[in-house]
This record gives sequence, structure tokens and C-alpha cells, in this order.
Amino acid sequence: MAELKLLNRHWVQGFETIIEPIAKFLINLRVHPHVITFSGLGLSILGFNFFRQGYFLAAGVMVVLAGVCDVLDGRLARETHRMSRFGALMDSTIDRYSEVLLFLGLAIFFYDKHSHVIYLIILAITGSFMVSYTRARAEGLGIECKVGVMKREERITYLAIGSFLGAIPKIGIYFVIATIWFIAIFANITVIQRVNFIRKELSRKES
Repeated sequence: MAELKLLNRHWVQGFETIIEPIAKFLINLRVHPHVITFSGLGLSILGFNFFRQGYFLAAGVMVVLAGVCDVLDGRLARETHRMSRFGALMDSTIDRYSEVLLFLGLAIFFYDKHSHVIYLIILAITGSFMVSYTRARAEGLGIECKVGVMKREERITYLAIGSFLGAIPKIGIYFVIATIWFIAIFANITVIQRVNFIRKELSRKES
């Protein structure tokens, strides 16, 4: 049975085509990957501020730009031969901070308006962290684990889409809430998928 995909392959290819000229430009300038990594963090801080104030369209733009940085820093590291284990650690750590900042901005916005959404946001953050943790734990056990329906690229994509829909007058806020539901549910489903995958891989190795 084919694995469920929450990102259309053509979307991914289209995104890669759009950012290709930017990647080549930065590679030619030999920009250090850490510059792009911390630029992404800065954009996430702006996204936090826009979410906090309910400026969903502006927040969505920041989410997209931060996502572009997330793709570009790894590409730059490979193409400029600056890959290192510490760089990978730094990138992963900054990614976690960036994602929490975005959800924190949403939590502040919803605190006085729809306080029950705070619980969904906590569930979404927990799922996001556990998706990363299970992969890291699997690697510590000698297993490559990239399975699951809601990886980071899916979370960022759907958060951006939900943010843009959130700019629709009167009803937009409900699209944002639905997006948080969506991420919270499928991020935690991904955790279950990864735990099950690791269990099967460990059983196969030990048999």
C-alpha cells in the first residue's frame, strides 16, 4: 500500500524550480550556510510577531521565507563544501526554535479569543518535537527514519497555507484553527508511524 503523502510532488518540484536561481546566486557568492540559517530564525521572529498581532497574511509570508531559508542552508552547505556535524546540529536546533516561535505567536493571539486552541497548539508543538526526536533516536540506534505523513516540510507548508487563508475577513480565523488541528493530529500520527517503523527495523536486525 502506497504511503499517504500530504505534499504533492509537483508542488515540491515547482518550489525547487522557483528557488533555484536564488540558490545559485548565493552559492556563487559563497554565502556561509549559517548566515541563511540565522536569517531563517530572524524571519521566524517576525512571523511570531505577526501571528501575535493577528496579521496572518504577513505571518504567512514570513513562514514561506523562513521555509526557503531552511531549504537553502542545507543546499549551500553541500555545494560550498561546508557540511559538518556541528553545522547539522546548529541547523536542527535553530529549526526547532523557529517552529516554536511561530506556534508561540499563535498561542498569544488565541489566548484571549479562543483559549481552547492553546491545547491544540501544545499538541502540535509536542508532535513536532517528537517527530524530530524519534528520527534522532532512530539514528542513534543505527536506523534511518524519514517515514511519516507530517514531516517538517509538510508542517511549514500547511502552516503557510493556513496563514494565507487566515487573512480572509471574518472566517479566516477558522481556517487557522483548522490548520492547527490538522498539524496537531498528523504530527502525532507521524510519531506513531516512526515508532512502529523503528520497532520493525529493530526486530528485523535482531532476528
